[in-house]
Amino acid sequence: MTLTEQGSSTAVAAPQGACTTPSWAGAPASYSDRVSEQTTPESTEPKTESHDPAVPAAYAAFMRKGWGDRALDMPRHPVADRAATRRAALAKAFPDDRLVLPAGTYKVRANDTDYRFRPDTAHTYFTGNQTSDAVLVIEDGESVLYARPRSERDTDEFFRDRQYGELWAGRRPSAQEISDSLGIEVRHVKDLPSFDDDRKTRDVTTDEDLARVADELRLVKDEWEVGELQEACDITTLGFEDSVREWDRVLEFGERWIEGTFFRRARAMGNDIGYDSICAGGSHATTLHWIDNTGSIEPGKLVLLDMGVEGSNLYTADVTRTLPVDGTFTPLQRDLYDLVFTAQQKGIEAVRPGVPFLAAHHAAMEVLAHGLEDLGLLPVSAQEALDPESKVYARWTLHGTSHMLGMDVHDCGRASADIYPKGDLAEGMVLTVEPGLYFQEDDLLVPAELRGIGIRIEDDILVTADGHTNLSASLPRSSADVEEWMGRLR
Repeated sequence: MTLTEQGSSTAVAAPQGACTTPSWAGAPASYSDRVSEQTTPESTEPKTESHDPAVPAAYAAFMRKGWGDRALDMPRHPVADRAATRRAALAKAFPDDRLVLPAGTYKVRANDTDYRFRPDTAHTYFTGNQTSDAVLVIEDGESVLYARPRSERDTDEFFRDRQYGELWAGRRPSAQEISDSLGIEVRHVKDLPSFDDDRKTRDVTTDEDLARVADELRLVKDEWEVGELQEACDITTLGFEDSVREWDRVLEFGERWIEGTFFRRARAMGNDIGYDSICAGGSHATTLHWIDNTGSIEPGKLVLLDMGVEGSNLYTADVTRTLPVDGTFTPLQRDLYDLVFTAQQKGIEAVRPGVPFLAAHHAAMEVLAHGLEDLGLLPVSAQEALDPESKVYARWTLHGTSHMLGMDVHDCGRASADIYPKGDLAEGMVLTVEPGLYFQEDDLLVPAELRGIGIRIEDDILVTADGHTNLSASLPRSSADVEEWMGRLR
């Protein structure tokens, strides 16, 4: 996924797994009231629809008795101890304040159907919790997770509520099960305090300072996090391979088939896709975030695939390959592809501790600007074009080369600009390196044979003590390797 030249994320449609964090604007002053307004915990009336049949008193009374206890198998989560350490670091940054980090609640897709829930990243990073409607509160160095546990059997909710009822939506863990798994005190969200005292309360969804510190704490990944990202990259590679193996179907059904094939792998081995897949055939590849995926895949052209699996613990890969539909690049396609590959290679080689985050971008743009000069496209020399006051080369490169990667595809976006993107790389950071060239169909400043061609190559790079490691290296990058790989799988 690309970023703008300035380093801020471009707008992206929310993936299927998106959630919405409750907006407190205009709500009652009490936090408990606000959560109740959004999530209706222990509502007197369950969430039902007009077409649901009536429930007579006799039926309701009969449903509430005769049930055994069924425990969920929820072993201690591997992130539990790490999350406790993270919470301590966050609390240390705001010793006098109360910190509130909501998980968010469901987001309506249409009428009475919701998107699949995906919790707020900061909430999950500091708790490990992935259930909806929960709120983490940190105060005086102590942490409490206010969660919405399973429905009790003494109300109609468990068999009538379409959103939270166990017989409708599945068994939610109990408060004790959540506590045992995550190593944190858990209370019912209905008991969330009002916070109407004089103490300063910071909500990560509205407080810029808290959001900034929370993101900055996520910049450097520990060994467990790197393992999660590696797994996401490995599953992503399998998704790309699945797509190429079904190339006959791709040619028949177009971009949609690739999107569906990759999604199948993401759901089978991970949590979801990390962002809406970009499956851009032909000239669609010149649209940076083409997510409609409604076009055909035509022989003789290229297809740009920007796809990433989000793992079960919500760490996502972000990988792009541009493939020749015929399995072999034409001479022109190969020349352009090799130019982008060289730019990416120079960008990757620039990654190491202590260098500016933007080092990879500058290295890649140096290659692309001179390549565009060789193609006779620049109105000035490459060196003049590379001047920050000019940047005319960016007509065909459009976006930044890198962004941070982690639990969000565009990770840590609320960190201080002096740290990211203007700061230096450190061991444990993970970033993408993804230069591209894009020649629009209606660009009259390029030869006709270039128009409608878009090429991007993207990999996920871990900063190591002595340089870097490519976490997505199992997916071929060079033109020759891509051709061999496609020939082997098709």
